[in-house]
Amino acid sequence: MNPIITLLPGDGIGPEVVDAARQVLAAVAPNLEMQSALIGGCAIDATGSPLPEETLALCRQADAVLLGAVGGPKWDDPAAAVRPEQGLLGLRKGLGLYANLRPVQPHPDLLSASPLRPERLDGVDLLVVRELTGGIYFGQPRQRREVDGEIQALDTMVYSDGEIRRVVRLAFDLARERRKKVTAVDKANVLESSRLWRQVAAQVAAEYPDVVFETLLVDAAAMHLLTRPTDFDVMVTANLFGDILTDEASVLTGSMGNMPSASLGESLNRLGKPRGLYEPIHGSAPDIAGKGVANPIGAILSAAMLLRHSLGMADEAQAVERAVEAAITAGHRTADLTRDGETALSTAEITEMILANLNA
Repeated sequence: MNPIITLLPGDGIGPEVVDAARQVLAAVAPNLEMQSALIGGCAIDATGSPLPEETLALCRQADAVLLGAVGGPKWDDPAAAVRPEQGLLGLRKGLGLYANLRPVQPHPDLLSASPLRPERLDGVDLLVVRELTGGIYFGQPRQRREVDGEIQALDTMVYSDGEIRRVVRLAFDLARERRKKVTAVDKANVLESSRLWRQVAAQVAAEYPDVVFETLLVDAAAMHLLTRPTDFDVMVTANLFGDILTDEASVLTGSMGNMPSASLGESLNRLGKPRGLYEPIHGSAPDIAGKGVANPIGAILSAAMLLRHSLGMADEAQAVERAVEAAITAGHRTADLTRDGETALSTAEITEMILANLNA
Protein backbone atom coordinates (compact mmCIF):
# COMPACT_ATOMS: atom_id res chain seq x y z
CA MET A 1 0.00 0.00 0.00
CA ASN A 2 1.71 3.18 -1.21
CA PRO A 3 1.18 6.23 1.00
CA ILE A 4 -0.87 9.02 -0.61
CA ILE A 5 0.17 12.64 -0.13
CA THR A 6 -2.02 15.59 -1.12
CA LEU A 7 0.00 18.65 -2.12
CA LEU A 8 -1.59 22.08 -1.68
CA PRO A 9 0.83 24.59 -3.25
CA GLY A 10 -1.48 27.56 -2.67
CA ASP A 11 -0.45 31.13 -3.40
CA GLY A 12 2.67 33.29 -3.69
CA ILE A 13 5.85 31.30 -3.11
CA GLY A 14 3.80 28.28 -2.05
CA PRO A 15 4.11 26.48 -5.41
CA GLU A 16 7.88 27.03 -5.47
CA VAL A 17 8.63 25.67 -2.00
CA VAL A 18 6.14 22.80 -2.30
CA ASP A 19 7.79 21.73 -5.55
CA ALA A 20 11.17 21.68 -3.77
CA ALA A 21 9.71 19.53 -0.98
CA ARG A 22 8.04 17.28 -3.56
CA GLN A 23 11.41 16.59 -5.18
CA VAL A 24 12.94 15.70 -1.83
CA LEU A 25 10.04 13.43 -0.92
CA ALA A 26 10.27 11.67 -4.29
CA ALA A 27 13.99 11.13 -3.80
CA VAL A 28 13.84 9.74 -0.29
CA ALA A 29 10.57 7.79 -0.62
CA PRO A 30 9.92 6.90 -4.28
CA ASN A 31 6.86 4.80 -3.39
CA LEU A 32 4.81 7.87 -2.43
CA GLU A 33 1.79 8.76 -4.54
CA MET A 34 1.38 12.54 -4.74
CA GLN A 35 -1.65 14.49 -5.96
CA SER A 36 -2.24 18.26 -6.07
CA ALA A 37 -5.30 20.39 -5.26
CA LEU A 38 -6.30 24.05 -4.91
CA ILE A 39 -6.53 26.10 -1.73
CA GLY A 40 -6.52 29.79 -0.85
CA GLY A 41 -6.58 32.63 -3.34
CA CYS A 42 -5.99 30.49 -6.41
CA ALA A 43 -8.94 28.34 -5.34
CA ILE A 44 -11.14 31.44 -4.98
CA ASP A 45 -10.21 32.47 -8.53
CA ALA A 46 -10.94 29.03 -9.93
CA THR A 47 -13.99 27.98 -7.92
CA GLY A 48 -15.17 30.87 -5.75
CA SER A 49 -14.24 28.98 -2.59
CA PRO A 50 -10.92 29.07 -0.65
CA LEU A 51 -11.44 25.38 0.21
CA PRO A 52 -13.29 23.54 -2.57
CA GLU A 53 -15.11 20.37 -1.58
CA GLU A 54 -12.86 18.41 -3.94
CA THR A 55 -9.77 19.64 -2.09
CA LEU A 56 -11.16 18.69 1.32
CA ALA A 57 -12.15 15.26 -0.01
CA LEU A 58 -8.66 14.62 -1.40
CA CYS A 59 -7.12 15.66 1.93
CA ARG A 60 -9.40 13.35 3.87
CA GLN A 61 -8.49 10.45 1.57
CA ALA A 62 -4.76 11.11 1.82
CA ASP A 63 -2.39 9.82 4.48
CA ALA A 64 -0.90 13.31 4.88
CA VAL A 65 -1.13 16.80 3.43
CA LEU A 66 1.71 19.20 2.54
CA LEU A 67 0.77 22.87 2.13
CA GLY A 68 2.71 25.87 0.84
CA ALA A 69 1.03 29.17 1.74
CA VAL A 70 -2.19 31.08 1.18
CA GLY A 71 -3.05 34.72 0.58
CA GLY A 72 -1.73 37.78 -1.18
CA PRO A 73 -2.58 41.40 -2.09
CA LYS A 74 -5.03 40.31 -4.78
CA TRP A 75 -7.37 38.87 -2.13
CA ASP A 76 -6.48 41.22 0.74
CA ASP A 77 -9.67 43.29 0.91
CA PRO A 78 -10.62 43.28 4.63
CA ALA A 79 -14.27 43.75 3.66
CA ALA A 80 -14.31 40.65 1.43
CA ALA A 81 -16.70 37.92 2.51
CA VAL A 82 -14.40 35.21 1.13
CA ARG A 83 -10.68 35.26 1.99
CA PRO A 84 -7.80 32.82 1.35
CA GLU A 85 -7.12 32.32 5.05
CA GLN A 86 -10.58 30.83 5.46
CA GLY A 87 -9.37 27.91 3.37
CA LEU A 88 -6.57 27.12 5.80
CA LEU A 89 -8.74 27.51 8.88
CA GLY A 90 -11.45 25.39 7.25
CA LEU A 91 -8.95 22.66 6.37
CA ARG A 92 -7.67 22.48 9.95
CA LYS A 93 -11.23 22.26 11.21
CA GLY A 94 -12.30 19.80 8.50
CA LEU A 95 -9.46 17.41 9.32
CA GLY A 96 -9.86 17.81 13.08
CA LEU A 97 -6.31 19.05 13.53
CA TYR A 98 -6.23 20.38 17.07
CA ALA A 99 -2.47 20.72 17.72
CA ASN A 100 0.21 22.56 15.77
CA LEU A 101 3.82 21.58 16.48
CA ARG A 102 6.52 24.11 15.65
CA PRO A 103 10.12 23.11 16.50
CA VAL A 104 12.69 25.88 16.98
CA GLN A 105 16.30 24.72 16.75
CA PRO A 106 18.75 27.25 15.27
CA HIS A 107 21.54 25.77 13.17
CA PRO A 108 24.95 26.58 14.76
CA ASP A 109 26.19 28.09 11.49
CA LEU A 110 23.19 30.43 11.22
CA LEU A 111 23.39 32.07 14.64
CA SER A 112 24.76 35.23 13.05
CA ALA A 113 21.68 35.44 10.80
CA SER A 114 19.55 36.21 13.86
CA PRO A 115 19.45 39.74 15.30
CA LEU A 116 20.00 38.21 18.74
CA ARG A 117 23.50 37.77 20.13
CA PRO A 118 24.88 34.28 19.34
CA GLU A 119 25.45 33.47 23.02
CA ARG A 120 21.71 33.77 23.64
CA LEU A 121 21.00 31.22 20.91
CA ASP A 122 23.57 28.55 21.70
CA GLY A 123 21.68 25.44 22.81
CA VAL A 124 18.16 26.62 21.91
CA ASP A 125 15.93 23.61 21.23
CA LEU A 126 12.27 24.21 21.94
CA LEU A 127 8.91 23.01 20.66
CA VAL A 128 5.78 25.16 20.63
CA VAL A 129 2.49 23.25 20.78
CA ARG A 130 -0.32 25.55 19.66
CA GLU A 131 -4.00 24.71 20.09
CA LEU A 132 -5.44 24.95 16.60
CA THR A 133 -9.21 24.57 16.35
CA GLY A 134 -10.55 26.65 19.23
CA GLY A 135 -10.14 30.08 20.73
CA ILE A 136 -10.75 33.45 19.16
CA TYR A 137 -10.23 32.27 15.57
CA PHE A 138 -13.32 30.08 15.74
CA GLY A 139 -15.38 31.42 18.64
CA GLN A 140 -18.95 32.65 18.18
CA PRO A 141 -20.45 35.20 18.08
CA ARG A 142 -18.20 36.85 15.51
CA GLN A 143 -19.73 39.91 13.97
CA ARG A 144 -19.90 43.63 13.27
CA ARG A 145 -22.81 45.55 14.70
CA GLU A 146 -23.95 49.09 15.30
CA VAL A 147 -24.14 50.23 18.92
CA ASP A 148 -25.14 53.79 19.83
CA GLY A 149 -24.40 54.96 16.31
CA GLU A 150 -20.92 53.41 16.16
CA ILE A 151 -19.67 50.31 14.34
CA GLN A 152 -18.53 47.68 16.79
CA ALA A 153 -16.59 44.50 15.94
CA LEU A 154 -16.84 41.41 18.12
CA ASP A 155 -14.68 38.26 18.31
CA THR A 156 -15.14 35.62 20.99
CA MET A 157 -12.39 33.64 22.70
CA VAL A 158 -14.00 30.45 23.96
CA TYR A 159 -12.45 27.18 25.16
CA SER A 160 -13.82 24.03 26.74
CA ASP A 161 -11.87 22.06 29.30
CA GLY A 162 -11.75 19.11 26.88
CA GLU A 163 -10.13 21.19 24.13
CA ILE A 164 -7.50 22.39 26.56
CA ARG A 165 -6.88 19.01 28.17
CA ARG A 166 -6.13 17.13 24.95
CA VAL A 167 -3.55 19.62 23.65
CA VAL A 168 -1.89 20.03 27.05
CA ARG A 169 -1.69 16.24 27.45
CA LEU A 170 -0.03 16.01 24.02
CA ALA A 171 2.51 18.61 25.13
CA PHE A 172 3.38 16.55 28.21
CA ASP A 173 3.69 13.37 26.13
CA LEU A 174 6.09 15.15 23.79
CA ALA A 175 8.06 16.58 26.71
CA ARG A 176 8.64 13.07 28.03
CA GLU A 177 10.49 12.36 24.77
CA ARG A 178 12.58 15.52 25.14
CA ARG A 179 13.94 17.32 28.24
CA LYS A 180 10.85 16.82 30.42
CA LYS A 181 9.71 20.40 30.90
CA VAL A 182 6.40 22.04 29.92
CA THR A 183 5.62 25.76 30.01
CA ALA A 184 1.92 26.63 29.72
CA VAL A 185 1.45 30.15 28.38
CA ASP A 186 -1.74 32.13 29.09
CA LYS A 187 -3.12 35.53 30.13
CA ALA A 188 -4.73 34.31 33.33
CA ASN A 189 -4.41 37.69 35.07
CA VAL A 190 -6.97 39.14 32.64
CA LEU A 191 -8.86 36.49 30.64
CA GLU A 192 -11.38 34.01 32.02
CA SER A 193 -10.55 31.56 29.23
CA SER A 194 -6.90 31.70 30.32
CA ARG A 195 -7.85 31.00 33.92
CA LEU A 196 -9.51 27.81 32.69
CA TRP A 197 -6.35 27.02 30.69
CA ARG A 198 -4.22 27.39 33.81
CA GLN A 199 -6.57 25.26 35.91
CA VAL A 200 -6.75 22.41 33.38
CA ALA A 201 -3.02 22.55 32.66
CA ALA A 202 -2.29 22.11 36.37
CA GLN A 203 -4.64 19.12 36.51
CA VAL A 204 -2.86 17.47 33.58
CA ALA A 205 0.54 18.26 35.08
CA ALA A 206 -0.40 16.24 38.17
CA GLU A 207 -0.59 13.16 35.91
CA TYR A 208 3.06 13.65 34.85
CA PRO A 209 5.14 13.90 38.04
CA ASP A 210 8.30 13.24 36.04
CA VAL A 211 7.84 16.42 33.96
CA VAL A 212 8.68 19.88 35.29
CA PHE A 213 5.72 22.22 34.89
CA GLU A 214 5.51 26.00 34.92
CA THR A 215 3.02 28.67 33.85
CA LEU A 216 3.91 31.97 32.23
CA LEU A 217 1.87 34.98 31.14
CA VAL A 218 2.03 35.51 27.38
CA ASP A 219 3.64 38.96 27.62
CA ALA A 220 6.39 37.56 29.82
CA ALA A 221 6.77 34.59 27.48
CA ALA A 222 7.28 36.96 24.55
CA MET A 223 10.06 38.68 26.45
CA HIS A 224 11.72 35.49 27.70
CA LEU A 225 11.74 33.98 24.20
CA LEU A 226 14.25 36.66 23.28
CA THR A 227 16.13 37.00 26.58
CA ARG A 228 16.42 33.39 27.79
CA PRO A 229 15.20 31.06 25.01
CA THR A 230 17.36 28.14 26.21
CA ASP A 231 15.14 27.82 29.30
CA PHE A 232 12.24 26.47 27.24
CA ASP A 233 11.63 22.87 26.23
CA VAL A 234 7.93 22.41 25.31
CA MET A 235 5.66 25.44 25.31
CA VAL A 236 1.88 24.91 25.05
CA THR A 237 -0.62 27.69 24.50
CA ALA A 238 -3.88 28.85 22.94
CA ASN A 239 -4.47 29.47 19.24
CA LEU A 240 -3.94 33.24 19.15
CA PHE A 241 -0.94 33.28 21.49
CA GLY A 242 0.72 30.40 19.65
CA ASP A 243 0.30 32.13 16.31
CA ILE A 244 2.10 35.23 17.57
CA LEU A 245 4.79 33.55 19.66
CA THR A 246 5.91 31.16 16.93
CA ASP A 247 6.39 34.00 14.45
CA GLU A 248 8.49 35.71 17.11
CA ALA A 249 10.43 32.48 17.69
CA SER A 250 11.37 32.37 14.00
CA VAL A 251 13.78 35.22 14.75
CA LEU A 252 15.84 32.73 16.75
CA THR A 253 16.50 30.63 13.63
CA GLY A 254 17.55 33.55 11.45
CA SER A 255 14.62 33.36 9.05
CA MET A 256 10.97 32.39 9.07
CA GLY A 257 11.79 30.48 5.89
CA ASN A 258 13.66 27.85 7.93
CA MET A 259 10.78 26.82 10.17
CA PRO A 260 8.53 23.80 9.58
CA SER A 261 5.33 22.81 11.33
CA ALA A 262 3.02 19.84 11.76
CA SER A 263 -0.69 19.97 12.56
CA LEU A 264 -2.03 16.77 14.11
CA GLY A 265 -5.40 15.47 15.26
CA GLU A 266 -7.01 12.35 16.61
CA SER A 267 -7.96 10.66 13.32
CA LEU A 268 -5.59 8.04 11.92
CA ASN A 269 -4.69 7.43 8.29
CA ARG A 270 -4.58 4.10 6.47
CA LEU A 271 -1.18 3.43 8.02
CA GLY A 272 -2.49 3.80 11.56
CA LYS A 273 -0.60 7.09 11.98
CA PRO A 274 -1.95 10.61 12.58
CA ARG A 275 -3.31 12.20 9.39
CA GLY A 276 -1.43 15.48 9.56
CA LEU A 277 -1.13 18.77 7.72
CA TYR A 278 2.45 19.94 7.23
CA GLU A 279 3.48 23.45 6.22
CA PRO A 280 6.29 25.98 6.59
CA ILE A 281 5.25 28.77 8.93
CA HIS A 282 6.10 31.59 6.50
CA GLY A 283 3.44 33.34 4.48
CA SER A 284 3.00 33.62 0.74
CA ALA A 285 5.67 36.36 0.38
CA PRO A 286 4.10 37.87 -2.75
CA ASP A 287 6.98 40.34 -3.18
CA ILE A 288 9.33 37.50 -4.17
CA ALA A 289 6.82 35.08 -5.70
CA GLY A 290 7.90 33.79 -9.10
CA LYS A 291 11.47 35.09 -8.77
CA GLY A 292 12.96 31.73 -7.80
CA VAL A 293 14.62 33.08 -4.67
CA ALA A 294 12.33 31.70 -1.92
CA ASN A 295 13.85 29.67 0.91
CA PRO A 296 12.44 26.10 0.64
CA ILE A 297 14.02 24.78 3.84
CA GLY A 298 10.89 25.23 5.96
CA ALA A 299 8.83 23.29 3.41
CA ILE A 300 11.48 20.57 3.09
CA LEU A 301 11.74 20.17 6.87
CA SER A 302 7.92 20.07 7.00
CA ALA A 303 8.16 17.14 4.58
CA ALA A 304 10.57 15.48 7.02
CA MET A 305 8.01 15.92 9.81
CA LEU A 306 5.40 14.40 7.47
CA LEU A 307 7.59 11.35 6.94
CA ARG A 308 8.13 10.91 10.68
CA HIS A 309 4.67 11.58 12.13
CA SER A 310 2.22 10.46 9.42
CA LEU A 311 4.15 7.76 7.57
CA GLY A 312 6.30 6.28 10.34
CA MET A 313 9.41 6.71 8.17
CA ALA A 314 11.83 7.95 10.84
CA ASP A 315 14.99 6.96 8.96
CA GLU A 316 13.90 8.81 5.84
CA ALA A 317 12.92 11.85 7.91
CA GLN A 318 16.31 11.89 9.55
CA ALA A 319 18.01 11.59 6.15
CA VAL A 320 16.19 14.71 4.94
CA GLU A 321 17.09 16.65 8.09
CA ARG A 322 20.73 15.64 7.77
CA ALA A 323 20.77 16.66 4.10
CA VAL A 324 19.45 20.12 5.01
CA GLU A 325 21.93 20.43 7.87
CA ALA A 326 24.80 19.45 5.59
CA ALA A 327 23.80 22.06 2.99
CA ILE A 328 23.74 24.79 5.63
CA THR A 329 27.02 23.62 7.17
CA ALA A 330 28.63 23.76 3.72
CA GLY A 331 27.69 27.43 3.50
CA HIS A 332 24.79 27.22 1.07
CA ARG A 333 22.30 30.02 1.66
CA THR A 334 19.24 31.58 0.08
CA ALA A 335 18.96 35.38 0.05
CA ASP A 336 17.15 35.60 3.40
CA LEU A 337 20.15 33.99 5.13
CA THR A 338 23.15 35.58 3.41
CA ARG A 339 25.47 38.12 4.97
CA ASP A 340 27.49 40.80 3.20
CA GLY A 341 29.80 39.23 0.64
CA GLU A 342 28.01 35.88 0.53
CA THR A 343 26.43 34.55 -2.65
CA ALA A 344 22.75 33.73 -2.46
CA LEU A 345 21.47 30.55 -4.08
CA SER A 346 18.15 30.28 -5.86
CA THR A 347 15.34 28.02 -4.69
CA ALA A 348 16.31 25.48 -7.33
CA GLU A 349 20.02 25.62 -6.45
CA ILE A 350 19.60 25.06 -2.70
CA THR A 351 17.16 22.24 -3.47
CA GLU A 352 19.76 20.63 -5.74
CA MET A 353 22.34 20.84 -2.94
CA ILE A 354 19.96 19.12 -0.51
CA LEU A 355 19.13 16.43 -3.07
CA ALA A 356 22.85 15.87 -3.68
CA ASN A 357 23.38 15.36 0.07
CA LEU A 358 20.53 12.85 0.11
CA ASN A 359 22.23 10.84 -2.62
CA ALA A 360 25.74 11.13 -1.17
